[in-house]
Amino acid sequence: QVQLVESGGGLVQPGGSLRLSCAASGVTVDQYAIAWFRQAPGKAREAVSCIANGDSSNYYADSVKGRFTISTDNAKNTAYLQMNSLKPEDTAVYYCAADRTPNIRCLSRPSPLRFGSWGQGTQVTVSS
Repeated sequence: QVQLVESGGGLVQPGGSLRLSCAASGVTVDQYAIAWFRQAPGKAREAVSCIANGDSSNYYADSVKGRFTISTDNAKNTAYLQMNSLKPEDTAVYYCAADRTPNIRCLSRPSPLRFGSWGQGTQVTVSS
């Protein structure tokens, strides 16, 4: 059974940083692509970033390129999303998700339908 547990959210001022963690069990982050999605109130869930560690391919939404970095620690079986230069529009609940199928690359914006396992979400609020 796959379980994903996010942590690291919170309240931060504009321009600040946060690092989100996604601890995985029942799936290995070096074989299955891991993605971060976010959902703001009244908006659709959107893909923020995706990483496929098998070939180091990754994807970033245009809105976060140059500010966010996705990574994995295979020894800890954990994925991370380092978020710098945060803006109020980054405020949302952030979810990590694991791919249904191993060894699929992250080359373009992934659909939520691709991912079969989801974490419970962690709130990120960017406000002064």
